[in-house]
Order: sequence, then C-alpha cells, then structure tokens
Amino acid sequence: MNCLVVDDEKLALELLEDNVKKVPFLSLSFSCRNSIEALEVLKENKIDLIFLDIKMPGLTGLEFIQTLQNPPLIILVTAFEHHALEAFSLNVVDYLVKPVAFNRFLLAANKAHDLFMLRHPQQSVPLQNDHIFVNAGYSLVKVRLQDIIYIEGLRDYVRIHLINDNVVTTRISMRSLEEKLNQQFFMRVHKSFIISLDKIESVQKYRLVIQGREIPVGESYRNTLQSYITTRNI
Repeated sequence: MNCLVVDDEKLALELLEDNVKKVPFLSLSFSCRNSIEALEVLKENKIDLIFLDIKMPGLTGLEFIQTLQNPPLIILVTAFEHHALEAFSLNVVDYLVKPVAFNRFLLAANKAHDLFMLRHPQQSVPLQNDHIFVNAGYSLVKVRLQDIIYIEGLRDYVRIHLINDNVVTTRISMRSLEEKLNQQFFMRVHKSFIISLDKIESVQKYRLVIQGREIPVGESYRNTLQSYITTRNI
C-alpha cells in the first residue's frame, strides 16, 4: 500500500516514517509537513493510505479530510483524544493517540490493509496483462509492457519510451497511467518520470541510469526507490 505521512512536527514525522518502513505491506511514498503539501501530492499520485496529524497550521487534519471527494484510507495520529468522535464521523480507519507504541501502530495498519483488500481484491494477485492500449493520434496503439523503458510526463501528454528507440505519445495524465501499471514492475521516481524497474542499470542519490539514459529522481520519491533497491542489495 502506498502511504503518505503528514505531520508538522519533525520528530513525529520521522517516527511515522520509521514505523511505516517496518511494515512489509506498507510503502512510504511521501512525507509532508502540512495539509497543503499533502493536497498537491494527492493531485498527482496514487496514495492508498494516509497517516495524518490533526493539529497543523493553516488547514487542520480534519479540515483536510473534508476537502477530499474520494479520500484514500486515513489513520489519524494525534496528541489529542477529544477529536475522536468527530474523526470517526469522517470514516477514518483508526485514531492513534501519541505517543504511539509500535504494536498499536501495527494493529491500525493491519486494519487498513484488511479494508484495502476488501475494496481492491484484484490487488491480492499480480496482474497478468502484458500490454495496454493507448490513444495515439487517431488510433488505439498496443504497447507491450515489457517494451517500456520509461514514461515521461509533458503537461497533458506523456511520452512512452520503448525499446528500439520507439516513442508513443498519448494524451493522458501521469497519475492515470501509473494506476494502470503493475507496481511490481514500474515505479514513479519523479513527478515527470515512471521507469521500468528491471531496466535500471545504476542508481545515484538524485538520478538513475536506465538503458543508457539519465533519469532524475525527485526528493519525495527517493525513499520508495531506496526501499526497492535495499531489498535487492547483496
């Protein structure tokens, strides 16, 4: 599950990040210090679960939830108990009061995972499709997933870079295309780039090389990429 953690306190944010990294079925995608940053993340990225503080400057956590039309699963993490009734009226998964013991955090995470699997039963098995169709010009073009090297976002369009220097340009958002791709094989590493994981040749702090081409790695995507690399490091 792709996770977003939101807390204006640095130490609290770091603790949430560490807890998320300890849970095998959670993947830390983004960390934000306020609700406005979190709204920007949700506009462009697929987030399955948010760990959210309540008391933040500007837009509070509860106000943030009320702005979302189709919110992902949300677990509130706060120092205050008296918001619990209002929070559960907003259909949050759980309400954690700081300081949060890891076993209590894990209990909430398991609850969210169970709900996620009920809503998305297809996520329990890898997708078997080996291709997608995209609009290109006046045609639907078949794109074999194994041929994709990387995908480049250009405002309202994306360029799908394929082997043999072929490129397919289609009018679709990066977020919509990302949702169609199996996350076992593809990863968003920048607001403008999705890459094929099995074609990575080398990785540095702020860039990677894929099929001889340099791709930037965005600051907010580094943790997810590093987690992937760490699990395959020998």
